Amino acid sequence: MLVLEIRLPGATSGSLAHRLSQGWPQYLSYLISFVTIGIMWANHHAIFRVIRHASHGLVVANLLLLLCVAFLPFPTKVLGDHLQGAAADQRTATIFYGGAFFVTAIFYNLLWQVAAWNDRLIVPGAESLAAEVSRRYLWGSPGYRVATLVALVSVPGSLAIDAGLALLYVLPRRDRRGDGRREQALR
Repeated sequence: MLVLEIRLPGATSGSLAHRLSQGWPQYLSYLISFVTIGIMWANHHAIFRVIRHASHGLVVANLLLLLCVAFLPFPTKVLGDHLQGAAADQRTATIFYGGAFFVTAIFYNLLWQVAAWNDRLIVPGAESLAAEVSRRYLWGSPGYRVATLVALVSVPGSLAIDAGLALLYVLPRRDRRGDGRREQALR
């Protein structure tokens, strides 16, 4: 899902323990990206359980999403490489990182909207579940846009929003009856 090179900083200076501790920006950016991509993968799997068949538009939207997800290791590496740099570089790397997730969220929503528009590709009987998925996905693109804009004033704030969005989408959802049927249908 996410392939990037994590290197020890300063391969010739300092103890190994010190160099490993200096790698925290790469670890943090990798962790946020891995969790976010993993959640997207799990939710992608879940939404295709309520999609009855594919259309040409759905395949194209899915390819655009794949294009974005395959690109994410690059902004992840840029962020990891510049979190300990000058403030301007930290900010630029965080804006680039957040922007990549913003565009990815747009294409994820495009994929879902192609399927869910007028329930045209939704499994008969799963319309209310599709409506719930649509409501849940309302926060992704705007949330990543906010994270990107917050990076202009606060790198930690931006990364906290990115992590918070990951938590929002990893939490299980229960229907209003509380019997778990909707959550079970998404597994």
